[in-house]
Amino acid sequence: MSFSFFKALRPKTPQEVAKSIKESLMALDTKTVVEVKALEKALEEVEKNFVTMRTMLSGDGESEPNLDQVSQLVEEICKEDVLTLLIHKLPILGWEARKDLVHCWSILLKHKVETNYYCVEYIEQHIELLDFLVVCYDNKDIALSCGIMLRECIKFPSLARYILESASFVLFFKFVELPNFDVASDAFSTFKDLLTKHVNVVSEFLTAHYDEFFDLYEKLLTSPNYVTRRQSLKLLSEFLLESPNSQIMKQYILEVRYLKVMMTLLRDSSKNIQLSAFHIFKVFVANPNKPREVKIILSKNQEKLLDLLHNLSPGKGYNTFSNYLI
Repeated sequence: MSFSFFKALRPKTPQEVAKSIKESLMALDTKTVVEVKALEKALEEVEKNFVTMRTMLSGDGESEPNLDQVSQLVEEICKEDVLTLLIHKLPILGWEARKDLVHCWSILLKHKVETNYYCVEYIEQHIELLDFLVVCYDNKDIALSCGIMLRECIKFPSLARYILESASFVLFFKFVELPNFDVASDAFSTFKDLLTKHVNVVSEFLTAHYDEFFDLYEKLLTSPNYVTRRQSLKLLSEFLLESPNSQIMKQYILEVRYLKVMMTLLRDSSKNIQLSAFHIFKVFVANPNKPREVKIILSKNQEKLLDLLHNLSPGKGYNTFSNYLI
């Protein structure tokens, strides 16, 4: 006869996991910096609960997750407002807890319960959570985690649309030039996704906010920071030359101020920036409906432009294109 002095722990149900996560996150509110040990213990409890959540959502490495349990957990997390706590407590969490949360975030958003994305619908009903994540770029300790979570949100058109239309969107023009290179690069990745993931959403946004957006974007193109100039110029080509944005492009190439920006970038010390500027500049030049002001500027700078373009695009391509300037 065998005896066991240790009773096997019963695995927690999805409801119990969600409740434990909620209680451990809420417990952080009762701890202060003065109570260092109490706070550390509370954070350890959060980490333990996040590991349980991660295992339930993605399996333990030996067995696949139970999809019924995943659905139940997703429902409970939304029902108990755990999603709000997960975001609001990000600044307090330790590195391990943030890593597990970022891993779980993608699964939570992508998981369908029947035909519904419960977590996406929850965020749509608590849309201020997206503003919170955007503003977190100002906190370098959690900026990269928030960036990953934001990019997961942006995969859904409704959430991407909200960020584009929100007051917090303009903060990206500041974040992409932050002194911390890693944070600035991550912010630019999110900025790029916002402007390229959903072309119809972007087209509607640019049509409605044309002047405001391109006023701000011009500052990126003329930034003293080389990385900012190069990345923003390359991104401009990507979203401006997309077919749904053809009307935006037609409007852009009618404006003298933006022609001057491209002509300035053609003289940049970087060959890469010159070439990227050339791809947009040639659309100005090839436009059969050039305004008089654009024709005058091209005419006045014809010789200098021909010299520049010859150095950039020698050979047959140059000869074909130069005909537009003569």
